[in-house]
Amino acid sequence: MNYKRLTFENREGQKLSARLDFPIDSEPIAYALFAHCFTCTKNLRAVQNISTALNEEGIAVLRFDFTGLGESEGDFAETNFSSNVEDLVDAAGFLAREYESPKILIGHSLGGAAVLQAAAHLESARAVATIGAPYDPEHVAHIFESAIDEIEYAGEARVSIGGRPFTIKKHFIDDLRAQNVEDTLRNLGRALLIMHSPVDEIVGIENATLIFRAARHPKSFISLDRADHLLTNPEDSQYVGAMIATWARKYIGAPQEERKKRDHGESHIIAHINRSHYRTEILANGHPLVADEPLSAGGTNMGPSPYDLLAAALGACTVITLRMYADRKQWPVKTITAHLSHKKVHAEDCDCEARITRKIDLIGREIEFTGDLDEQQIERLLQIANRCPVHRTLTDGQVEVKTSLREHAPEA
Repeated sequence: MNYKRLTFENREGQKLSARLDFPIDSEPIAYALFAHCFTCTKNLRAVQNISTALNEEGIAVLRFDFTGLGESEGDFAETNFSSNVEDLVDAAGFLAREYESPKILIGHSLGGAAVLQAAAHLESARAVATIGAPYDPEHVAHIFESAIDEIEYAGEARVSIGGRPFTIKKHFIDDLRAQNVEDTLRNLGRALLIMHSPVDEIVGIENATLIFRAARHPKSFISLDRADHLLTNPEDSQYVGAMIATWARKYIGAPQEERKKRDHGESHIIAHINRSHYRTEILANGHPLVADEPLSAGGTNMGPSPYDLLAAALGACTVITLRMYADRKQWPVKTITAHLSHKKVHAEDCDCEARITRKIDLIGREIEFTGDLDEQQIERLLQIANRCPVHRTLTDGQVEVKTSLREHAPEA
């Protein structure tokens, strides 16, 4: 993942810690702003997975710690829901000044309620997505319900949230109670995606129902079946990110997508891997792919292996070449399917001229046609298959790879 660690000032002059995750080519088609859950931080694993999934679709994500949380300055006890909304607006302003205004707002849990409120102050936002969000921000008070009486009487109380101590003051509760949720949703004026788990034990599914009913179209709902509130299963958070990216494309603007898929006239491939096993992000002329190794090789099997991709390239080139040839000849070929396999074999076991003891790569290719073709046409098509450019690249032995060092830009 390509990212920058950043800080920006909120309206109170406090420095908030942020991280901006980029697509691997550092050329995002849009920017998203993420609001984490109550008392969480930007480094929650689920937030990282969601950001990665969005990056793979060309969307940059700014995630930050609210005032008094994580690595940000300030006193959490002096914050409230409204100050969280202000932090979001200030984060969007920072993005607009330094990069580009966010077109997508994403919020998890109470962060979902916050992005709904912040949208009214951010004209650039075209799409808002909530994940396990409460209908009423006051819902969060149930987390420290046992201390409500003490907070009301003494003005504050020390409570444990997620195993960590926090001071909650009366102004925090008063601010939650003052929110006008129904008006916010009725006047949202943005595309809305509501994602919620029917088995969420922290924020019940009825909250999603209330949000959906109060909001106006365009609005959508996706059930996060079997997911818990914090999306602790990586598959759930990855799914959330992928679905938001797919849904948001309709609203972030076609011109940017066209810019992303522009034709450079030459092949430009980027492959990027971090310290998480062997899962590799690939950007092939603007098209995102994923490669990995199988579980047996220590990978996570989240994508085809490099050799799988090599065989796939041969298969794609084969059918494209045959399609071009058949069309030029005006032959009645309906469909062309190539079935490929790759394995290592001893040279003496293959039908080849080399008689050496080492193993070689053997790619099996079976080609299937539909259409009213005679035997001569089929034979000719099989001959043409061996002339596809990738086949010739693999077999002519004329490939040269030149490796050089590209200097890495220092982390901000």
